[in-house]
Amino acid sequence: MKIKLHVALAAFVLVSGVGIAHAQDQKETTHKKVRTIKGCLTKADDPKEFNLTGTDGSTWELKSDSVKFAPHVGHTVTVTGVVSNAALHGTKEDIKDEAREHGVDKNSTEHGHMTVTGLKMVSESCER
Repeated sequence: MKIKLHVALAAFVLVSGVGIAHAQDQKETTHKKVRTIKGCLTKADDPKEFNLTGTDGSTWELKSDSVKFAPHVGHTVTVTGVVSNAALHGTKEDIKDEAREHGVDKNSTEHGHMTVTGLKMVSESCER
């Protein structure tokens, strides 16, 4: 059902041109390849991956070959990194924004994958 809804919403956005024109006129945060996000760092199921729940409610799956996440699990951190498939990620978030504007899935928040290049600890605890 969700797939059919996403396909219908994608078709609506493409046909209307509203989402495309908006994306061309203004580079949204969700379209940026390099992002900095503040949030709570947690351990993922995969031993090489960690999760970040942003202060804005967004969720991110993090990985890195150079940044050591383990010492910061349970901390509020700011991470900087490269968003996987940034263009596709931005389009997906645009479609979700359109859906929210039309009353569909109002609680949907941004979700993405990031290869982290930098981490800064903000607090030894997560903000609740």
